[in-house]
Amino acid sequence: MAASRAASRAPRDIANVMQRLQDEQEIVQKRTFTKWINSHLAKRKPPMVVDDLFEDMKDGVKLLALLEVLSGQKLPCEQGRRMKRIHAVANIGTALKFLEGRKIKLVNINSTDIADGRPSIVLGLMWTIILYFQIEELTSNLPQLQALSSSTSSVDSMVSSETASPPSKRKVATKIQGNAKKALLNWVQYIVTKQSGIEVKDFGRSWRSGVAFHSVIHAVRPELVDLQKVKGRPNRENLEEAFTIAETELGIPRLLDPEGM
Repeated sequence: MAASRAASRAPRDIANVMQRLQDEQEIVQKRTFTKWINSHLAKRKPPMVVDDLFEDMKDGVKLLALLEVLSGQKLPCEQGRRMKRIHAVANIGTALKFLEGRKIKLVNINSTDIADGRPSIVLGLMWTIILYFQIEELTSNLPQLQALSSSTSSVDSMVSSETASPPSKRKVATKIQGNAKKALLNWVQYIVTKQSGIEVKDFGRSWRSGVAFHSVIHAVRPELVDLQKVKGRPNRENLEEAFTIAETELGIPRLLDPEGM
């Protein structure tokens, strides 16, 4: 009898653990995406701030403002005290149409779900926007990145005329993303190995100790980092200091927290 009850509890326990992990991931994503958005909205005149990602995207006003900052294009926007749901849905529709016009595939993302503040849909949209515009930025810097790394590491010859400028078609997006990520990882691997002797295998677990972050900072501004001290400190302390230095000394927006690593 006891064994039967234990067996019946097991699936529920697993489901509870999975739900908790999913909730934690959602919190981390929400916090990180909000910081990324605010780092760009701060460039707007006048600036805007997103306080609650799920609530602040509902009327589409800040979503359109973000796309204007990222693209440099002016987009039509309904706003004012008398805004109703129909106006909010129209704003979000304008944003989605703009993204689709750039050949960005929006999977299961629609205006009403954003207007309802559905967390998974809002996060999915924000990730799509971040991914696309990050690809543009990395791709525009690919020639310089390869030049930096080609003389010091075995970076493949992967920059072609097709990827020398931001992508305009979805079919080349994956190739561009792979090229940019590979070039960046190769450069980081060389820099970190040279500076601290540790191995960076990816953009995930390899960074949790904070040593890789400090090594990259040291490569740019050696006077800001004492790598010997870094190697003997706790992960959290290293991460906190690296993010603070990057923000205060290098002007890099703080998008990550030690808790999210």
